[in-house]
Amino acid sequence: MKYPVGSLPKTKLSPRFYLDLPENPGVYIYFKDKTPIYIGKAINLKKRVASYFRLTLEVKTKRMIEEADAISYIKVVSELEALLLEAKLIRLYQPKYNIISKDDKHPLYISITKETYPRVITVRKTDLNIIKSIASFGPFPSSGNVKFVLKLIRRIFPYSDHKIGKRACLYSQIGLCDPCPNDIEKIESGEFKNIARRKYLKNIRNIKSFLDGHLEKVRQGMEIEMKINSKNQDFEQAAEMRNKIQKLEYITSPKISVDSYLENPNLYEDVRQKELAEFKKLLIKFLPEIKKLKRIECFDVAHLHGESATASMVTFIEGTADKSFYRHFRIRQKNSQDDYESMREVARRRKKNLEAWGKPDLIVVDGGAGQLSIFLKEFAEDKIPVIGLAKKFETLVIPGGYLGTTDMRNVRLPKGDVLNLVQRIRNEAHRFAQAYHHKLFARSLFEKDK
Repeated sequence: MKYPVGSLPKTKLSPRFYLDLPENPGVYIYFKDKTPIYIGKAINLKKRVASYFRLTLEVKTKRMIEEADAISYIKVVSELEALLLEAKLIRLYQPKYNIISKDDKHPLYISITKETYPRVITVRKTDLNIIKSIASFGPFPSSGNVKFVLKLIRRIFPYSDHKIGKRACLYSQIGLCDPCPNDIEKIESGEFKNIARRKYLKNIRNIKSFLDGHLEKVRQGMEIEMKINSKNQDFEQAAEMRNKIQKLEYITSPKISVDSYLENPNLYEDVRQKELAEFKKLLIKFLPEIKKLKRIECFDVAHLHGESATASMVTFIEGTADKSFYRHFRIRQKNSQDDYESMREVARRRKKNLEAWGKPDLIVVDGGAGQLSIFLKEFAEDKIPVIGLAKKFETLVIPGGYLGTTDMRNVRLPKGDVLNLVQRIRNEAHRFAQAYHHKLFARSLFEKDK
């Protein structure tokens, strides 16, 4: 069954049409007479599509642009999802210019071989029928894409890419082929050998599900295994599985099946709206004054032993980061080790620019009751709702009222839409603050060396 990309909203290729495209990861599709003729992926849809309208283009690309009469796109959350979705759509539709592309004369696939110890390898299309495989995934437009996917996978689910031999496996020594089939075959005890083999095969099953786009299914299976290990008091294995889950969640958060984007190309917007609706539903229980959550700002402070202290303000519009509203703050006060005073300075500077920068519907402060009280006091007369985000970022700190009363509630967030949104906002604020802090810290070291 082919997913109906032909029914996607299309934009005619008018002059500078790409200015209205979103700056999100995603997949873009060029059409001719409602038929896909080229499919590509982008970390930034707007910039990538704009690059097709430079003065100098390769002959093949120029021909494709001249032939296309419309473009459409599907927004996703991460580069990984864009890459997997691109490969799936190319396989389904086999667009004309993907097939004749220079890089695609011998397109690359990821194959899982059919052996006692299945290997994960890359193969050219011409070799697909030669290799006996459990499953193959692709085509991937470039070797760089394949390496990117396999690098992510291998850190979570180690695998072998070579046949069993006498020579030691380099990857096994750095934990990227674990358990290594070479080592498994050397185990004399039948019981321990079977345990190691089952572990290896479980990694392979997870890799297959991962490449199929069933990311949430993989995570759920890992959580069950972690709980079983913990219940059996095998805490070392439980800790190992917990670390793998964290890695998986980092590269796939929020957890959305690639097939879901195909079934509903507007899923990105739908997910964002659902997250915001659930967040508002939660907050309104404690802060009935909240009317909307169109614009959310989050503040974070970063420093190293008081040096080069900085703060960040990130802004999310309709649940999506909007970097045009981001702001950095270089802490001016001398005692920059004092987080409370740093927060007070940031709050006052933000308030000073309330009219110029725009008024948020909600302020999120990365910190507990102390930091929250500072912002509450500064913004009390402006009647802007403010909440805190405890260091354990699954806990919200919600005040009893705008005036910063001592009636603070700690609300622990379960896994779901609200947690996904809050994690994304907080992680972005932290990343933005740390990036600026590291820049200033490096500059200060350079100046000291002069």
